[in-house]
Amino acid sequence: MDSFELYDLRVEVVCPPGERIMCGAKEGDYFTLEGEMLRLPPGQGFSIYSLGALLPLLAAKQRMTHKNDWMSTDAIVACPDPCCKSQFKIMRTGIRTFRHDETTAVPLDSPGK
Repeated sequence: MDSFELYDLRVEVVCPPGERIMCGAKEGDYFTLEGEMLRLPPGQGFSIYSLGALLPLLAAKQRMTHKNDWMSTDAIVACPDPCCKSQFKIMRTGIRTFRHDETTAVPLDSPGK
């Protein structure tokens, strides 16, 4: 079988009450990640600097991990702006199945395995 599974993710802005959010977001703003597709609600933006801080974690958070792995338990990421108190909560929302041959041109039996 050439299938594998990834978690769908929802990344949401959270901020302590009364604190200023520096990146232009609002409490509750979010995006979803379904496979490789990042989706924003209509009319909502997301800071490229915030996204840059999150991107390295998203692919790892999509993968199945051991229950004791910190990637399984930790969900809050700080804003990259040291003057901003906002955070981003990464939530696993569902599981999606993909087929190897639909996601790459490299065959499973390639010599580079």
